[in-house]
This record gives sequence, structure tokens and C-alpha cells, in this order.
Amino acid sequence: MYTLFNALLVTEAEGEFTQEIKPLDLAQLPDNDLLIQVKYSCINFKDALSASGNKGVTKKYPHVPGVDAAGIVIKSKSAQFAEGDEVLITGFDMGMNTWGGFGEYISVPAAWALPLPAGLSLHEAMSYGTAGLTAALSVHEVIRAGIKPERGPVAVSGATGGVGGLATAILAKLGYEVTAISGKNDESFLLNTLGASSIINRAEFTDTYNVKPLATPAFAAAIDTTGGAILSGMLKATQYGGVVTCCGMVAGTELSTTIFPFILRGVHLAGIDSVMVPLEQRRPLWELLASEWKPANLSSLIQNIRLPELPAKLNDILHGQAKGRYVLVHD
Repeated sequence: MYTLFNALLVTEAEGEFTQEIKPLDLAQLPDNDLLIQVKYSCINFKDALSASGNKGVTKKYPHVPGVDAAGIVIKSKSAQFAEGDEVLITGFDMGMNTWGGFGEYISVPAAWALPLPAGLSLHEAMSYGTAGLTAALSVHEVIRAGIKPERGPVAVSGATGGVGGLATAILAKLGYEVTAISGKNDESFLLNTLGASSIINRAEFTDTYNVKPLATPAFAAAIDTTGGAILSGMLKATQYGGVVTCCGMVAGTELSTTIFPFILRGVHLAGIDSVMVPLEQRRPLWELLASEWKPANLSSLIQNIRLPELPAKLNDILHGQAKGRYVLVHD
């Protein structure tokens, strides 16, 4: 095994942050339970924040971002894993303050790793990544609330993004009618690739459903990935007994609402966290993502990239220009 590996290293000098693809030494990695050769990673909004020097995500630089990784165990100090095991890691502190999947090797605690589920390849695992787990947690809340396809449409915001796109595709696979909310004019991708039943423009949605404290009930449930006015409108337009999930804040962190959706319609607001959710809750969801929840066209939802392309794609995601998922392939 070589001691050097390639990675995207973010450095700080006098308040300026620089991204550089360069060789690093395995000795620079922390001493943890598992040394993993990363085969695939993927890009999330949090990675773009870390790579741009956001101290709310990553406190110390130099740093290798990448909150997701799938690969092969090279060394193990844990009885749970053996050399050669295929594993996936999403969330916890990886890619935040622990060097992450934008390097060809990572060293992490065994408590962060899951054995790759049967029916899922390493590449497919990163086609999902944290976005897929977040989407699965959101869909699970819809199902747990007893919302069946015949109840009516489910609204999904940020539908061309990672979480929203995968949530749309999973819901469509399960037979739900999905109303995709998006600021991008990409009808073919939303309807034909993701499987949405209808599309509503983001501005039109807020204009329609944020006029009054309660709007005409239009959705059986809703999955919000953006926050702000979209989340407010979803709460006001959800049918009696429905659920609205919340997992993102790219459109704002403030929530403007009254108590009417909650006390007059019994609407539930469910917060979604995929970073620290325990492994015992992750495992059954990953098994569903590997089987009956897996979209038939999962591969068409992603674009493979290599390390040299990574800085440009991180910039696209940071500025809301991404469509679908980017999977980083380590050659």
C-alpha cells in the first residue's frame, strides 16, 4: 500500500481559503478504528460550505471535506469489521472536522461505519449519500404518519437538488403523486427522470400559499428542503392530519406561521437530522434504499466526476447551480 494519496485540501492564509488537489501522507490521518480506501464520495451543500471556509461547518484548516464515503476497509482495530469489508459512512463528524471523502483514504471510528447492504453497490451508496439518507428519513415520516398515495399529492421543494430529487424519485417509486417545487425550469428532468406528476414554480408557490394564515388544503404531506417562505406555505396548504418535514435552510432560517395549521388541521412539523441519527435507525432505511425504495433509474440521477472537476462542482452547489447528484470517483 502506498503511503501517499490524492485529496482536495482546503487551506487558510490571512482569511483567504484555497482549494488544491495534492498528495497527502497516510501519517497525516488520525489514529482511528478503521482505515478505509475510499472508492466513491459525493457532494453535498455542507461540503461546499466547508470547502469555501465556513467556520460554522469546519473550525480548523487545512482540511479535506467530504461528509460521505463508500469504500473498502484496509486496516481494522474493530471486531465488527475485517479487512476487505465494503462499508459506507455518512455524517457524524466526517468531512466537518475529521478529514473526509474528498481524499482517497479516510480514518474513522468503527461507530460511524455501516456494512454495505445487500443489493447496493459502493457506487449506488454514494449516488444516495447523505442526501439519500435525508430523503429516506423524510419519506419515512410521511409513511409513519399514515399518508398513503390515495390521500393526495405530496409536495417536495428543491426538487432538482440532492435531497429533493431523491425524495421525489423514491415517492414516485412508491406510487405517490408528487408536486415538485423548483426555481429551475427543467420540466423534462422533473417529470421524466425524477417521476414528478406536476411542477409548480417556487415563486408561484409562495405567492399562492402564503397570502393568508391558512390556505386551501392542497397536499396530503410535504417534504421541505429549503426552509423560509416555502416551508411556511407548505404548513398552510397541508391537509388535515398531514405531515411536513423540514431538513434544509438554503431559502432562510426563519419560519413565519401561525398556530392555525397545528390546532385547526392537526398538521405535524417533523424535523429531519441525518448527521447524528443512530446507526440502528439508519440501517433499516439503507436496506430499503437498497431494495424496494431504489429508483429504477438511480444511475441517471447522478453525474460522475473526478478530483480535477471537484472545485467547479463545489462552486456550482454553493451558488445553487447544481442539478441532481455528483458522485466523486476515486480512480
